[in-house]
Parts: sequence; structure tokens; C-alpha cells
Amino acid sequence: MTVPDRPVAPGMRAQLDSQSYLGPATFGMRPLLTEPEQLDSWQPDVAVVGAPWDDNTTFRPGARFGPRALRASTYDPGTYHLDLGIEIFDHLEVVDYGDAVTSHGMWELSKAAIYERVKEVASRDIIPFVIGGDHSITWPSATAVAEQHGFGNVTMIHFDAHADTADILEGNLASHGTPMRRLIESGAIPGDKFIQVGLRGYWPGEEDQKWMRDNELKHFMMQEFWERGTHAVLADLIAAGRERGDKIYLSIDIDVLDPAFAPATGTPEPGGFATIDLLRIIRALVLEFDVVGFDVMEVSPPYDHADLTVNAAHRLIWEAFAALAVRRRDAR
Repeated sequence: MTVPDRPVAPGMRAQLDSQSYLGPATFGMRPLLTEPEQLDSWQPDVAVVGAPWDDNTTFRPGARFGPRALRASTYDPGTYHLDLGIEIFDHLEVVDYGDAVTSHGMWELSKAAIYERVKEVASRDIIPFVIGGDHSITWPSATAVAEQHGFGNVTMIHFDAHADTADILEGNLASHGTPMRRLIESGAIPGDKFIQVGLRGYWPGEEDQKWMRDNELKHFMMQEFWERGTHAVLADLIAAGRERGDKIYLSIDIDVLDPAFAPATGTPEPGGFATIDLLRIIRALVLEFDVVGFDVMEVSPPYDHADLTVNAAHRLIWEAFAALAVRRRDAR
């Protein structure tokens, strides 16, 4: 392996090391790369990719502004993780790889752009952290990751109030309520490699529930967390992940959080996780598994209050970074 070449000019370093309300709006104030060749020379562990697309939303739009808000509107939390006792970026190299250039109203072009941007990252064995955008983005994103590791070799752990396994919604095969069915049908991530967490509410109906049973999806409903408690269900979730393999794609719809903690989303559903619990669940999963892809979807800043949702979404990624840093430190 060649020695990474990671040049940052002194003036740019001063900008990136400033307060989060100063300088360029990159995720976590990390260096911005734009070219595949820069990924080759920089050799980061993680590359953050924005996917500003929300044209497949069924209710409240605005998630196209999620990537910009997650870069520009989050409070700078520091980089030392108190619980894990680790300085994150001493052990984990993270860059911001900009956005997939989507085309409003044009799904096929946008889908291709998201796929290609994520593929440029995943094909170099760099972990893509994709920030959306509506959940249809996970279809091309997870496909690119699955191609790198082999169709059928990646397990999806999907946090969501909704299963997103509808066949078609109002004539749209690419709705943000259908991406998980598209992934399963394509063979990229088969149904028996799907674990869904936090489902609740009133949709989808029996027809889609039967399809999920027939395709062997595993579920941990929100009701189960309420009845048994987070620690007990988390242990079973980890066991279910181990049964399906070590390589994990983690996909988080921010509406898995209760709207009291994350009001800014397209389809809020009361009765979800508290932020304190989800942060620790994500930390535990990333410590446990070989995470090969990660996304946070459905943050719609126009509906936010006091940046509650933006900060919660940011910290879910920060928890994953900290856990990855521990894994990198211990491996080295």
C-alpha cells in the first residue's frame, strides 16, 4: 500500500480548524475532495457523499436540503468521544466527497449519478457515508456497495418507522416507500439478509406484509423495544446480524426517531426511538460489525425546530465514526 498523500494548504487548514460556523461547509469540517484520483492518493477510511434528492417523497418535501444542513447547520460537538475515550480523527481518516449531481424531476439521471458517486468510493474499499435526501437513494447507493462485495454478501440493517417494501406507490416504482423491495428483487441484498428495526404505525398493509414474510425479512418492531427494553432487543439484533454475516450496510431513516426528537422529516410517525437509545444502538452495531456502507435519509430541514433533527442525524454519523475509529485503532 502506498503512503497516503494528504496535502492541505495552511490557509485551508486554518479554515477547517475554525468554528463550525466559519469556513467552507464540509461535513464535520473535513477536507473536501472532488476527484476519484484524490481518493486514490488520499486513501481515506470514510468518504461522506451527499445525495440531495427528494422527488420521490410521498408527503412533505425538503429532504434535498438535508446534505447542506448536515454540513452547515450542525453544532460542532468536538472530536473526542467521552464514552469510548478516543480522539476520532487520530484513528479514522474521513473526507467529504461532495454531492452526487442530481437532476430535479429526472430519477434515472439522478439514480445513475448517486450510484456512480457511491461506486467511486466503495470500489476503492472506502466506506461511503451517504446523506440524503429521501430514502429512494438507498436503492442505487446500496447497489453500488453490494456490487463491490458481491450480491448476497451484504446484510442490510434498516432503521425506519416504515418498511419501504411496497411494490409501487401511485405508479412510482422508485418511491421512497419502495427501495427495499427494489434491492431485494435485484438480488443485491436478498430478503433473508434484511433486518428491519423500529417499524411501527399503520403501513404497509397485509399484502406487503405477506411479501416480506415470503422473502424472509427479519423484523424488530418498535413494540418489542417497548415491551422488552432496548438492551434485550439489541442483543437479539446483534445475534441476528451475526447469523447473516459480518458485512453490514446500515440505513437510517430519521423518522425511526420519535418526532419529538426529529420533527423534520417527510413522514413523521409518533412512538419511535428516543435519540439517546438510537445513538447507543448505532455505536454498538458499528463496534460489532464490518460496516461497508452507511446512510442517513429523510432529514427535511424546512420542518426542523432549533436544528433538533439535523443535530440528531449528525450525531448518529458521529457515533458511527467513533466506533469505526475504535475498530481501526484496535486493528492497527
